Amino acid sequence: MKKIFLSLFVFSLLGCEKDDICSDETTPRLIIEFFNIAQPANNLNVNNLKVTGVGMTDELDTFTAVSKIELPLKITDDVTRYSLTLNSTNDAIKNEDILEFNYTRNQVFVSRACGYKTTFELNPANGVIHSNETIPNTQWIKNIFIENNSISTENETHIKIYF
Repeated sequence: MKKIFLSLFVFSLLGCEKDDICSDETTPRLIIEFFNIAQPANNLNVNNLKVTGVGMTDELDTFTAVSKIELPLKITDDVTRYSLTLNSTNDAIKNEDILEFNYTRNQVFVSRACGYKTTFELNPANGVIHSNETIPNTQWIKNIFIENNSISTENETHIKIYF
């Protein structure tokens, strides 16, 4: 009887998975890279770019001297809107554009320790809608190119913005 109990105990230990801290990739953020419209092959740093989620009271972040930013997308909705204000610290020249990201969401099992992550697929017809709600025809963003519709990792640029 003791041998049976000991055998069951050993097999139960061998069948258990180790509960590790989740080190796998989780829900990816949208990677946006900025380029010079006059020289499209060259990255261009943004200055005092304030990013705010539309409908949110707090700004997400203010970026200075960066050519790439990472933005989270909503995991409970198929649309996320952001206000991007260039030169946000200078009232005389600041300029706000609105970007609306339209996508479908997929839940992907990562591991027992990590659980699920959400991946996104930008809609082919209207993945990014660009507007300027305050003063029409004064958009600082001149062109938007979707580099990769599938947002499943943060290792690549998803959207290129030319200004």
